[in-house]
Amino acid sequence: MRSKCAISEPGAPAERETPEHQAPPGMNTPGAKPRAPKVPYPIGFKLMFIIAGLLALSLGAITLMASTLISMDLRVSAENTNFSINAQAAEAAEHFLLTNRSAALTFLRTLRALPSKEERDSLADYFFAENNAVAALASGEGVDPSMVLINGPFFLSREADDGAVVSFLNSHRAELSRAAGGETVVLNGTAEFTIPILVMLLPGDALRENQPRRPRSGTAALFFSSETLTENFGNGANVSCLINGAGDILAHPDTTLVHGTGNFRGDPLAAAMRKTGETRMQRLYTGSDGTRCFGAYTRLDTAGLAVITTIGYNLVFEGIAATTIRNIWLSAGVLFISILCVWFFSKTISDPLKNLSAAAGKIKEGHFNLTLRSKHRDEIGLLTESFVEMSRGLAERERLKDTFGRFINREIAERAIRGELELGGENRQVTVFFSDIRNFTSISEKMPAQDVVGFLNSYLYRMVNCVTKTGGVVDKFIGDAIMAIWGAPVSTGNPARDALACVRSALMMRIALQEYNKTRDTGKRPHLKIGCGINTGDVVAGQIGSKERMEYTVIGDTVNLASRTEALNKPFCTDILITENTWNLVKDYIISEEMPGVSVKGKADPVRMFAVINLRIKKPGVSQPKPVSLVQVREQLGLGTPGLADLENTGVEKKYKIHD
Repeated sequence: MRSKCAISEPGAPAERETPEHQAPPGMNTPGAKPRAPKVPYPIGFKLMFIIAGLLALSLGAITLMASTLISMDLRVSAENTNFSINAQAAEAAEHFLLTNRSAALTFLRTLRALPSKEERDSLADYFFAENNAVAALASGEGVDPSMVLINGPFFLSREADDGAVVSFLNSHRAELSRAAGGETVVLNGTAEFTIPILVMLLPGDALRENQPRRPRSGTAALFFSSETLTENFGNGANVSCLINGAGDILAHPDTTLVHGTGNFRGDPLAAAMRKTGETRMQRLYTGSDGTRCFGAYTRLDTAGLAVITTIGYNLVFEGIAATTIRNIWLSAGVLFISILCVWFFSKTISDPLKNLSAAAGKIKEGHFNLTLRSKHRDEIGLLTESFVEMSRGLAERERLKDTFGRFINREIAERAIRGELELGGENRQVTVFFSDIRNFTSISEKMPAQDVVGFLNSYLYRMVNCVTKTGGVVDKFIGDAIMAIWGAPVSTGNPARDALACVRSALMMRIALQEYNKTRDTGKRPHLKIGCGINTGDVVAGQIGSKERMEYTVIGDTVNLASRTEALNKPFCTDILITENTWNLVKDYIISEEMPGVSVKGKADPVRMFAVINLRIKKPGVSQPKPVSLVQVREQLGLGTPGLADLENTGVEKKYKIHD
C-alpha cells in the first residue's frame, strides 16, 4: 500500500548518528537581521501610486485620443480604397468575361457559315492562336455536343488532359439543361482539369443572332483560363474573388480555394448580398473563420456573378497599433523613471519604520534574538532599543520551553510555562497505541551499545514522525516500545477521527519500516518487524507525580488492553491489531480481518480482535491498492502463518486465552 499512508523522511538521521542540536523553532541566529513583513499599503507605495497614477492617466488619455482620431481616419480611407478596388476588379472581370464571350460567339457563328472542313480547321487554329486563354469550344443540340474544338497547345503547355472537356460536359447535364433553357451559367472546372479553368455555358439562341426565331435548344460551352482574373484580383492587402450565384469560388488569388472548390455560401457578406439584392455594398463584418474584415461586393451583369473584395481589420490598423505600442513603451519608461525617483525618496522615511515592523513580525513568529541598530536619535531610535530588550527576555523564555519540549510533549511544555499544569486528571475518551520491535533482545545482543543507541534513534525518528503527522502524542518510550495517544491532551473533538488517525499512523509506520528495512537488510543489520496494538476507551488523563516531579500520561484499563493487544501480534502473525472498541469506530474506513477471540485476564467475556489490512478506498474510479487480505500482508512483511503451537504459546497463555 502506497497511497495516503506513504511518507518520506528526507534527511533522517543515520543509525549510528544522533540528531545534531538544532536551534529551537522560536529562536533565530544571533545577530541576524529581521526581514520586513509585507505591509499592505507602505508609504512608498502610496507615493508611487499617486504620482504614477497621475502620469499614467495623462499619458494614457493623450495616447487614446491620438489613436482614436487616427483610427477613424484610417477606417474611412480603408473603406474607400477597398470599395474602389472592388469596383475596378468587377469592371475588369466583366470586361474579361464579355470579351471572351463575344469572341467565342463570333467565332462559332463564322465557323458555322464556312462550307468546308479545311476552312473551319484553319479558322479554329487562327482563333486559338489569337485567343490563347481559350482552352476549348463546344456547341450543339442536346447534352452531348456535336462539335468540340480543343486548343491543343493550351493543354500541352499546361500538361493537362484535353479529354476532360467531354467528360466535364457529360458530368454537368443539369447545368447544360439550364443553359439550353436560356440561362447563362459559369462553372469552376479547376477540379476536373487540375488547372484554373472557367466554363461558360451559353444558350443556343446566342449563336443564331439575326436569324429567324426557333424553339430554344442546344448550348454553347466556352472553356477559358482564369489566370488573368487571378492576377487582377491580387492587389496587396486587398483580396478580390469571383463567385457565381451558388457561392462557388471561380477565381481567387489563393489557388487552394479554387482547386478545392471553395464556397462563399456561408460567408456573412455573401449572405447579406443575397438578402438585400443591392448591386453594390460595403460593410464591416466578422467572417466565418472569426476574423473581422472590411468587405465590398459588386454584382455583374453576366450569369449572376459577383466580385467580393476584402481586407483584414487588423491589417488596416496594424500601423496605428504599432504606434500605440511605441507610445505605451514610452509612457512606461517615463513611469519607471518616476517610480525610481519616488522610491528612493520614500526609503528615507519608510526604512526605519520597516525595520521596527519586521522586528515586531519576527517576535510574533517566535524569533526573538534580533539585533537592531538605529541611526536615528528620536522616538524611532528609542522604540528600537525597547524592542531589543523585549526580544532578549522572550528568547530566554523560548529557550526554556524548547528544552522542556525535548523531554515531554510540546503542548505540555506550553502549558507548564503558562503555569496551567496541576496534579490531577480528567476523564477522556482516547485511542491508545503500543508498538514493539520483534526479537529486539536478540538483535541488540549482537550489536555494540553505541550501535544500539544509534539504531534506536534512527528507528524511533521514523516512527515518531508518523505519530506527529497524524496528530498523535508520544506518551513515553519503553526501551524499543512506543506508547502514543490520540485524543489527549489535544483532540479533534471526535473519537472516531482520533481512532482513524491512530490507524493511519500505524499503516504509515508499516510503510516507513519497509523503506527503512531496504537500507539495513544485511547480516549485521537484520530485517526489523514490529507489532502494533490499538485500543479505544475511557482513561484518566492528566498530571501524575508530585510538585517536584510530574508527568502527563493516561491510565486505565484501556491502556492495559492496548498493551496486551500489541503482544498478540506475535502468535497471530500480524503487525497491526485493533480491539473491537476501535474497530466499531473505523470499520467503514479500513479493510480488516477478525482474529480468534481472546479471553483477557480480569475480563469475563472474550475480546474480539481485528487485524488491519489497509485503508479502504471509496473514490469512484480509483482501484483499491494492495494489500487487500491478511495473507497478502503476511507475504509482504514476511510474517508467516500462525499454527496451533503459536496460538498455544505458553508465554502468552499466562495473560490470555486464545479461542479457536
